Amino acid sequence: MNNFYEKKPTNETLWRSVILFGRNVATYKFALGKALLDLSNQEKTFIRLEELADPFSRYICEHLKLTDKQGTFSKSKFLDACRKYNSGMLKKEDLIQETVARGFQNVIDAFHVVNQGEISKRFYIDERKQRKGINITDDLLALKNQIQFLNLPYEVDARWRLVETAWSLGISTNLLEVKYDLERNLFYSENSLSRRIDITSSRDSLNGYQKGKCFYCSRDILIDNSNPDFMTDVDHFFPFILATRFFNININGVWNLVLSCMECNRGEKGKFARVPEHPYLEKLFDRNEYFISSHHPLRETIINQTGTTAESRRDFLQHVDNAAIDYLIHRWRPLNP
Repeated sequence: MNNFYEKKPTNETLWRSVILFGRNVATYKFALGKALLDLSNQEKTFIRLEELADPFSRYICEHLKLTDKQGTFSKSKFLDACRKYNSGMLKKEDLIQETVARGFQNVIDAFHVVNQGEISKRFYIDERKQRKGINITDDLLALKNQIQFLNLPYEVDARWRLVETAWSLGISTNLLEVKYDLERNLFYSENSLSRRIDITSSRDSLNGYQKGKCFYCSRDILIDNSNPDFMTDVDHFFPFILATRFFNININGVWNLVLSCMECNRGEKGKFARVPEHPYLEKLFDRNEYFISSHHPLRETIINQTGTTAESRRDFLQHVDNAAIDYLIHRWRPLNP
């Protein structure tokens, strides 16, 4: 479809395709994804449904406290059980049994389906009929050996928050208008009463679509900045200083935000208030088209900010680039691209 797709996708790419793409009628896929990541740390090859039900139901209950609408359907006995647990009307052991009986009916079958077909590898084998559980594959366990494993739970939550926020506002996920809070590094939206709704950390939401790499030099980055060697900045591709000059262009728009390692953004040879060279402008265009071509909730926001057609969006970026270089003069490229 575009330059971001790989002919031989890695386990990380396949995992992200499951979490980040496709239409959602419920948020169970996200809960299952987080549960699988939790259980992979135990390095067990077989997980009983009761074991899986514990983290799965816990994450559903946590998100019900944030947003009561966790699906596009009108009724769900499983979600009702989770609501009863949250209100103290149901014991934990009863919630586990309800989850085993009702929570996994569709999600275990559908988890590996992306774009109407199964991905090339499976992270578990369904053995509910034979052994009342799932068999964890080496492909899931192999994720733990990669630095990007630390980012994956944040990415699941970010996608989850975007989807459930759109549902709570009563709109299509493709029509969610997302704004950016510069000081808090948060994406947020507003309801019909113009009340602000914090959605997710911008790092968490952007990271999966950059595959955990710095936009400029492609080195590994981590979302939580727990390791100084992999610190991540939210960078304005066209420098933020332009906001004081271009009053008709939203420099804070999602279209202009990328994740960068600290060295590229503000290191000794960092970008600072310079304009990236043209190959990175093409990469920004491709990144934005990547959002738009998927069913990501940021799709409509980027279209509103940059144009309704690919041609108009390319013209928009060229216009901003021309104006930016007239004002800032200097081009920049990373020290180790």
